[in-house]
Amino acid sequence: MNKLTTANGAPIADDDNSISAGERGSLTFDNYRLFEKLAHFNRERIPERVVHARGYGAHGTFTLTKDLSAFSMADFLQNAGRKTDVFVRFSTVAGGQDSGDFVRDVRGFAVRFYTQQGNFDMVGNNTPVFFIRDPAKFPDFIHSQKKDPATNLPNPANHWEFWASNPQSMHQVTILMSDRGIPFSLRHMNGYSSHTLSLWNKADERYWIKWHFKTDQGIRTLTNEEAAQKPADGMQRDLVEAIASGDFPSWTVKVQIMSEAQARDYAINPFDLTKVWPHQDFPLEEIGKLELNRNVENYFAETEQVAFSPSNLVPGIGASPDKMLQGRLFAYADAHRYRIGANHQQLPVNRPQCPVHHYQRDGAMAGIECPYGGHNQSSKVNFYPNDRASEGAPVPDPSVAEPPMPLEEQAWTKAYDSRDSDNYSQAGDLYRLMSEEQKLQLIGNIVGGLSQASDSIQQRMVAHFTQCDEDYGRRVQAALKTAGI
Repeated sequence: MNKLTTANGAPIADDDNSISAGERGSLTFDNYRLFEKLAHFNRERIPERVVHARGYGAHGTFTLTKDLSAFSMADFLQNAGRKTDVFVRFSTVAGGQDSGDFVRDVRGFAVRFYTQQGNFDMVGNNTPVFFIRDPAKFPDFIHSQKKDPATNLPNPANHWEFWASNPQSMHQVTILMSDRGIPFSLRHMNGYSSHTLSLWNKADERYWIKWHFKTDQGIRTLTNEEAAQKPADGMQRDLVEAIASGDFPSWTVKVQIMSEAQARDYAINPFDLTKVWPHQDFPLEEIGKLELNRNVENYFAETEQVAFSPSNLVPGIGASPDKMLQGRLFAYADAHRYRIGANHQQLPVNRPQCPVHHYQRDGAMAGIECPYGGHNQSSKVNFYPNDRASEGAPVPDPSVAEPPMPLEEQAWTKAYDSRDSDNYSQAGDLYRLMSEEQKLQLIGNIVGGLSQASDSIQQRMVAHFTQCDEDYGRRVQAALKTAGI
């Protein structure tokens, strides 16, 4: 039988009763066990994520079914049949931890690949596009989606006020307000990198890539009315129970690949996060299978403390000129340093499954030993360059250098206004693909929130919808009139 101890390992005689001056007297200052429990309890929570706060996680494996060595030198993309451990975190985006599972919202879909060259984080969503294309607007967008600062209540009018001034959101708004806006479960939705990432092979040839995770359970969604009948924690429960029963959810992993030459002359900006790459031009290629087969043992230690970041890249996979991605390369890692600490990557769920050698030292929680390669809090040299490579001091590896990325010819440094970009055609294409039933649900979902906005915002949104498709705008206008607006 294990003995109960204090945090410093001392055995505890009584953990039910505090020390007091007499049976009915005050507590005394030598209640060190009580103080330890209360002090730790006061600090049990870390700040919740500003976005993606309500999360759900599980462990699993990625099995490569198609060798990608022609496109990438990443070790986990070599040799069909190779298996890589993964951790996946799903989440809602706008709501806090106090929100419900079945809100109409984008879902985060983040996959960590524990490769033998470090952790690669594919930090995406369940939609292939996003609301904005420039990170300067991200804090404003999130503020508009959060609770109203005056009432601390959700305010749909704020959502529409932001979208009315940012027509680049039309593609994502159309997806969010469609039947895909509320998944039936986490198992019944797709995942996407959304961003364009880069690949490069051993010949220093670069390609652009978009990741797609297609659910093998099939797409299932809910209407607003159906979602209202669901328990607040239904998605978390569904995922845990499915894995516990051996009904392991899986996704077929596919990619779109574009050459540098194709990107240079393509009709749309391939790095615009509000756009998709048409499948007829860049067909999906199946490359693997993602399976979730193990629940977390401790929600806080794993799902809450896992620290995904688009900057967690590995040799053979890199970033792209996608402006939103460029902003996230800094913002995500910085958020984790604030929430968890400078050494958050030493926590078990964040540790790479390969040796780690660097010259970063000290900070809160420094020195947690990594079973895959030790830790750096020792008496060894803590700076580079040095003369101690023969003693095991780490040195750079030029063989994994990323090939240079060319800039546009005559590229001038300034703030480029993209408001006049094509914000409507792909949203209109999506609308025209919908069935009559899907269009009716889309219009109903839009009017439910838009009807709470001012007349000016409503008319600006109708104008945007009309730009996407005349029938789209006409139906929204008619539905607003029917609603008595």
